[in-house]
Amino acid sequence: VLLHQSGPGLVKTSQTLSLNCTVSVGPITADYYYWSWIRQPPGKGLEWIGYITYGGATYYNASFKTRTSISRDTSKNQFTLQLSHATPEDTAVYFCARGVTQYYDYWGQGTQVTVSS
Repeated sequence: VLLHQSGPGLVKTSQTLSLNCTVSVGPITADYYYWSWIRQPPGKGLEWIGYITYGGATYYNASFKTRTSISRDTSKNQFTLQLSHATPEDTAVYFCARGVTQYYDYWGQGTQVTVSS
């Protein structure tokens, strides 16, 4: 698995959902790549959450912007999603992915996250 996800599969309502993606396909600082988080709620399509670029800039879906933080640890070649104030509507399969131009060429294995009280 070239993008390996880790993090809890169960989060309590109002807590912060946190997932890590450890990258083995190359350095996350390599030019032109962007490192994304995407999710798929049950019965729905893919939903882009945000990404961090090779230079460390971040961009977020406006729907999540106030609750989302994507950061990176270049020493671990890892990037992290934090989604605060989780609600049951955040229940989904979460994916990390490497983006290049307008497509994703590598994906993590997916993490089922359930938000429940």
